Amino acid sequence: MIEKRGYECEICGHKEIVTGNKVPQCCRTPMKQIPVEACMKPPADAESARTRDDDEACDDFRGG
Repeated sequence: MIEKRGYECEICGHKEIVTGNKVPQCCRTPMKQIPVEACMKPPADAESARTRDDDEACDDFRGG
């Protein structure tokens, strides 16, 4: 089983899940390790969720 670790940037709040032992960097500093469950929570608003959703494009209601 591959161990997953969650990390969060203390400067901008970006969250990332990684496998392996390398600590990712963001904003030119090492990210802080957090529980993986915190990374899996949905973003607080719909606009943020769209950039992380790989399923399908959002309906922007511009069609007829």
